[in-house]
Amino acid sequence: MEQRGAQMDSAKFCCSICLDLLKDPVTIPCGHSYCMSCIKDCWDGKEQKKIYSCPQCSQTFTPRPVLMKSTVLVELLEEMKKTGLQAAPPDLCYAGPGDVACDACTGRKLKALKSCLVCLASYCEHHLQPHYQSPAFEKHKLVNPFKQLQENICSRHNEVMKIFCRTDQQCICYLCSMDEHKGHDTVSAAAEWTERQKELGVSQQKIQQRIQDTEKDVKVLQQEVEAINRSADKAVEDSEEIFTELISLIEKRRSDMKQQIRSQQKEEVSRAEEVQEKLKQEIAELRRKDAELEQLSHTEDHIHFLQNYPSLSCLSESTDPPSTNIRPLSYFEDVTAAVSELREKLQDLLSEEWSKISLTVTGVDVLLSQPEPKTRDEFLQYSCHITLDPNTAFKNISVSEGDRKATLMRAEQPSLSHPDRFLTGWQVLSRESLTGRCYWEVKWKGEQAYIAVSYKDISRTGNYDSCVFGHNDKSWTLDCLNGSCKFKHNNIKTPISVPVSSRVGVYLDHRAGILSFYSVSETMTLLHRVQTTFTQPLYAGLGLTYSFGDTAELCNLN
Repeated sequence: MEQRGAQMDSAKFCCSICLDLLKDPVTIPCGHSYCMSCIKDCWDGKEQKKIYSCPQCSQTFTPRPVLMKSTVLVELLEEMKKTGLQAAPPDLCYAGPGDVACDACTGRKLKALKSCLVCLASYCEHHLQPHYQSPAFEKHKLVNPFKQLQENICSRHNEVMKIFCRTDQQCICYLCSMDEHKGHDTVSAAAEWTERQKELGVSQQKIQQRIQDTEKDVKVLQQEVEAINRSADKAVEDSEEIFTELISLIEKRRSDMKQQIRSQQKEEVSRAEEVQEKLKQEIAELRRKDAELEQLSHTEDHIHFLQNYPSLSCLSESTDPPSTNIRPLSYFEDVTAAVSELREKLQDLLSEEWSKISLTVTGVDVLLSQPEPKTRDEFLQYSCHITLDPNTAFKNISVSEGDRKATLMRAEQPSLSHPDRFLTGWQVLSRESLTGRCYWEVKWKGEQAYIAVSYKDISRTGNYDSCVFGHNDKSWTLDCLNGSCKFKHNNIKTPISVPVSSRVGVYLDHRAGILSFYSVSETMTLLHRVQTTFTQPLYAGLGLTYSFGDTAELCNLN
């Protein structure tokens, strides 16, 4: 009790700012006491606001109170120090909301220093002394304080649980081991703890190793990010320079063309004006002679007429009539046509080369490919809207339903000639190119349908193998026939034993080189999976070759 009183006295003479015994104590107007230096530093920080308050009760004072040493407190502290008064150590501080409180303290409880697994109680330093001093407590197990001590008590028998049932994987008391856990595989909780500690050590080693490996991956990725940024900046800079050179070259050619046209224009106009001037002079001479002849025709003097007629009737020699030298005028329209042809060729070249450039850009990949989806919902995250390009459709293929449905027709369909149209192979390609991760579904009806992907540069005319899906190295196709199917690429057929439904899903991960076909019904069944390297953007393809009226349609997945 004497030590308890000393602890209480110690708390009364502690400064609430520094939590130590008062030094040069001062008492402010509200009655609370502090170390002079502590309250002075506290108020100095509020000098700008000119509002001074008590750190404990928050009462404010204006003006700032004058601090005077409390002689009464100084004398009391000196007397208390003679009796052994000391500052309260941190472990004897009062327990707060988040602390484990001493179960033996009465009134305001102090923070617990240890918890006893035998007593199932927590103790402050004062009440913990018997566990250190009395032989009766030497076998008690002391641990760092925690609140869940009552969880060690069996709720059924109100006994301490010291046994672990491996059969039911739970802690039990000795009465449980003789009752409902009788015959089970049981060990002491301490033995199980030792065993689990070993497992925990192994798990920690694995975790620590994984942390080290992951940190290495983070470092490598950081280096990759820096390399990507450097490479991208360099590529942008170089590309800008190259495109600037191209633009400069085109500008120069434009200037040269303009200069050449103007030069030719000047030369031709000069030649035409020179000939025009000669023709005008010839006209004037002819008109003069015509007037003289007209005048001579009216003379009645036979001698005069006969003497002058020979000289007047003789025309000066001239070149062929001008009309024979002047060609049909075409001016410079042919030049415009030639420039237009150049523009079309450049557009085609840019379109073709741009696809390769774009694919090269998207081919930059630091991370490994993401796992392939498993469920249809996961596949639908990559669904894409695809339409058919009527300009590629074979003459007996009708494209309808917003360019998403292909139908095999008996009669040839009216269509304009187009370089992309298939003249060999009853098939059609999509309008959109496919890169990245894509998923689409095709619903087919009839005897047979080809569900394919292909490079755009697949042949449109020529022999069968060069044009038809699956018969060359530019296309991959699933051949569906009467509920069965087979896969074809480069004219190599792979039989598939799994039956195919009337709805087929196609998954493409262009960057990873993965192409998968699925039979879609209530579940998704993998039909065939390809792992390769795609060197160009792909296009979705549909083929119908068996009987008129067969259809294949790109499904709306939105």
